[in-house]
Amino acid sequence: MKHLWAPWRQEYIQSEKKGCFFCRAIDDTQDDKNLILHRGKECFIIFNKYPYNYAHLMVAPNEHRCSLKELTQGEMLECMQLLCKVQAVLEQHLKPEGFNIGVNLGKAAGAGEEHLHFHVVPRWVGDTNYMPVLGETKVVSHYLSELLSRLKGSF
Repeated sequence: MKHLWAPWRQEYIQSEKKGCFFCRAIDDTQDDKNLILHRGKECFIIFNKYPYNYAHLMVAPNEHRCSLKELTQGEMLECMQLLCKVQAVLEQHLKPEGFNIGVNLGKAAGAGEEHLHFHVVPRWVGDTNYMPVLGETKVVSHYLSELLSRLKGSF
């Protein structure tokens, strides 16, 4: 059996959860503080504060939805449009060699929040190295705030 070690996520796992962080972020006006990259009409793009990889973004509806079947037609369309836009912007700015794009529904599937959200994780050949396994350390070579500023103009 192989194991995926992600010790850097302990800060989130062990933190006290006070409601839905997606709802708190979208209700607040401090987008940079909340790592919101873009607000659309019905959906928004937010950086993952505890990323699995550099530039790990999430697309979520503004309204608290817990499953795909709860999405309105407008939310479905805008989520897909924003996922396409995220992929294009990351390709333009960061030149990833691939992407993991997906959604976790429910606690058994690994969803840390009930608020429906799509993950976009850019990938590069060789981006997984020995540091997380041997050193229990994830190397992220840029500040999220710098990347937020760099990509914001593309939306």
